[in-house]
Amino acid sequence: MDLEILRVLQNDARTTNRDLAAAVGVAPSTCLDRVARLRRAGVITGHRLAIDPARLGRGLEALLSVQVRPHRRDLIGPFVERVRSLPESRALFHLTGPDDYLLHVAVRDAADLQRLVLDEFTSHREVARVETRLVFQHWECGPLLPP
Repeated sequence: MDLEILRVLQNDARTTNRDLAAAVGVAPSTCLDRVARLRRAGVITGHRLAIDPARLGRGLEALLSVQVRPHRRDLIGPFVERVRSLPESRALFHLTGPDDYLLHVAVRDAADLQRLVLDEFTSHREVARVETRLVFQHWECGPLLPP
């Protein structure tokens, strides 16, 4: 039952408890209790609004691979906080391999992307390298369920 609740909510987090209970085949009170339990257990961590960046004037998306050198905790913490606070940032991943971070950004156009790379990355001493890839299309994948 919990997996079905998660599947339905991942497809539409705005599903009412009554509709969710009907989809899962349980009483609304049971469904409400199960959702509350999933929240307390940390399985459900929040509800996020999906926004089309192009409709907000940020029609160009890119992935930036970033190397930070030296790769030390005293540099990583401030770097991560600074990058996360950038209005262009959509998602940031800490990686293994030759690149330390992968950043998904949404910008107005190529000139805005160039400004972002030059002003917010290569101008910082700890950034050793930035490689930029443009995103042509982006698809969300299906619900995340346990293996």
